[in-house]
Amino acid sequence: MLIGLTGRIGAGKGEVAKFLESLGFEYRSLADILRREIRKKGKKITRERLILEGTQLRARYGLGILAQRVLRTLKPDKNYVVDSIRNPAEVELLKSRDDFFLMNLTASPRLRFRRILNRGRENDPKTYREFLATEKKEYRSKNPAAQQLKATERLADHLLPNDGTLPLLHDRVRRLLLKIAKKKRRPSWDRYFIEIARMVAMRSNCVKRRVAAVIVKDRRIISTGYNGTPRGVKNCSEGGCPRCSRFGPSGADLEECLCSHAEENAITQSAYHGVNIKGSHLYTTYSPCLICTKMIINAGISEVVYNVDYPLIGTATRLLKEAGVTTRRF
Repeated sequence: MLIGLTGRIGAGKGEVAKFLESLGFEYRSLADILRREIRKKGKKITRERLILEGTQLRARYGLGILAQRVLRTLKPDKNYVVDSIRNPAEVELLKSRDDFFLMNLTASPRLRFRRILNRGRENDPKTYREFLATEKKEYRSKNPAAQQLKATERLADHLLPNDGTLPLLHDRVRRLLLKIAKKKRRPSWDRYFIEIARMVAMRSNCVKRRVAAVIVKDRRIISTGYNGTPRGVKNCSEGGCPRCSRFGPSGADLEECLCSHAEENAITQSAYHGVNIKGSHLYTTYSPCLICTKMIINAGISEVVYNVDYPLIGTATRLLKEAGVTTRRF
């Protein structure tokens, strides 16, 4: 689960982040990226300088650069809370993850002003007039690279009122988390097995293209394979395949390639370990070539799900169809 926090100054984003941390969420802040950049320049961190640094980074590297940098640090199996989201492009980029939900914290201006007076940060507004002027400046701007809180708030999935006590806020967060958890989307079986195949492909020793296949029966993986030179032969990446080492045109001189294909290795691994694959499903990162197609048919595999078209897909697809093997692109 990836929870994003947005809201105006003094809305209580820090309190919600702190509470989520106590529940096991890992904390990330887009503002921390700006603080690091300012420190590199040897300058003092102020609210104005944070805003200026954010505007300059978005203008130079793209409006979603801060979210992009945070996303690089996240793992799919952990829960995170991301604070200081202030531009709609950051929201759009974070929404590339299916489990992202944006909370917009709200409270009255007078209440928020009292809170920032109580926290006593050096750079916070000291009068209510200063407070309103600061908020107006941060709320919207004609510069798309600047803070755009109004446009960001509109993209929120949930409103989180913070107009009462801390226990009340915590209770509201818990209720919201339960609501979000019910909406949480699990990956489909196709995505699950294709993503596993992509990870298997990382083991490939082929220098030209990394491909992998997994064979599944009753939604259980019974064999995997990735492309590379045969068992006991020098790895392709170590010069074991002269054709690959020449880095010639894609699809040319395939008859000279010493590398076994991913589907071929998945099938032969099954035979090597005595595993029955009749009636199984094969997931592969590339559509099978003609040779692998013939092996798939003769091995009794009933369905092929692939991710990317292989250059020689036409004849292979026709043959699979004629043999009654279901073929789908995911």
